[in-house]
Amino acid sequence: MKQKESFFGRESTRKVLASLISILIGLVVGGIVVLIVGLSSDKISLKGAWEGIRIIFFGIFSTGRAASGALTWGFNSANLGNMLFRATPLIMTGLSVAVAFKTGLFNIGAPGQYLMGTMVTLMLALGIPSASVPAGLIWIIAFLGGMLAGAAWGAIPGLFKALLNINEVLACIMTNWIAANLVTWAFDVSNFKNVVENTKSSYIYKTTFNGVATPKLGLDKLFPGSQVNSGILIAILFAILMYILMNKTTLGYELKACGANRHAARYAGIRDKRNIVLSMAIAGAMAGSGAALYYLSGNTEFFWSTYQSLPSTGFNGIPVALLALNNPIGVIFSALFMAMLDIVGLQLTNLTAYNEYITDVIIATIVYLSAFSLVIRTLLGRRRKKAAEHAAAETLPAAEEAVAAPAEESEKGGEKA
Repeated sequence: MKQKESFFGRESTRKVLASLISILIGLVVGGIVVLIVGLSSDKISLKGAWEGIRIIFFGIFSTGRAASGALTWGFNSANLGNMLFRATPLIMTGLSVAVAFKTGLFNIGAPGQYLMGTMVTLMLALGIPSASVPAGLIWIIAFLGGMLAGAAWGAIPGLFKALLNINEVLACIMTNWIAANLVTWAFDVSNFKNVVENTKSSYIYKTTFNGVATPKLGLDKLFPGSQVNSGILIAILFAILMYILMNKTTLGYELKACGANRHAARYAGIRDKRNIVLSMAIAGAMAGSGAALYYLSGNTEFFWSTYQSLPSTGFNGIPVALLALNNPIGVIFSALFMAMLDIVGLQLTNLTAYNEYITDVIIATIVYLSAFSLVIRTLLGRRRKKAAEHAAAETLPAAEEAVAAPAEESEKGGEKA
């Protein structure tokens, strides 16, 4: 009878442990960096370094400083709400990368897809007059427009891959920079630039300028003082839908089959070219939706001239997907963790003499270790295997005795007869 595999012996458990170990090591490395910087700086004492380390690990619960100057801790509704707000586009770009990974494709084109979703979303949200069309309907049109724009931009590398067998990474890099310059040009010649506030230039109006904003659904009451809105609920819903699509439907099976072995899938009758294009289109739609949810919040501005460089939100979807092991549900939690690091960086800047770039060191370390998660899983697997072999070696003599005992009794019974 086959022995039931223990919880810690499962492959899925080892994967989760590998991600948690990556996170823990990243936080420890960040704490060490904070300590080294603190000890080598004249402005930061050992006490300041200790405060920095505490913020690295528990900054999301920091509530500021007391009159005595000591750090205070507790439920910080603004921090938690802003974490949810920042996690919303990260969930979507994480899904974008994870879905493509599941189908054997590396979607490094999420930044370009995010930019195209931004452009179409803002132009629709600001271009359709709310005096003629209800603001709620404009929101839906703008959101769907951003999603479709991301899908169309994602399908381009998919077509190159499917029809010409051009590596999707190269095609995505090209489409990223085309998107960056196309979006900059489009907004440069548009009428959506913020010219009302004299202190600003190269900004696009907030969508509230046209009365369009994502509803709060009471989340502003739970997290007062934050930017949170119902976009986080929509992002979680998309993660659940992607999980169902990839694991519970025939289409998801076909997409993963093409990713595992394109030629074997074709031999089995699966339309591999169609599925490659469809996979990249779905990935692009997720990235475009992330941009739509972020800018339709109504309280964010788009600074278009900076996007001759690519948005970090698109690239941050890669570590989010890696930490989540490309699991759509896991993406929710890894995106929340990455958003928490953003908040921690701001807390470091506001409450200590450090700057937020230390959190970039933590993220970089986590990303680096995530790339080696297979090595960590292998080490965990070897340890489990050795433990199993040791246990088997200890139980083998007892098992031999148990088998031998009935045989001896049978021989004695035969002699008596």
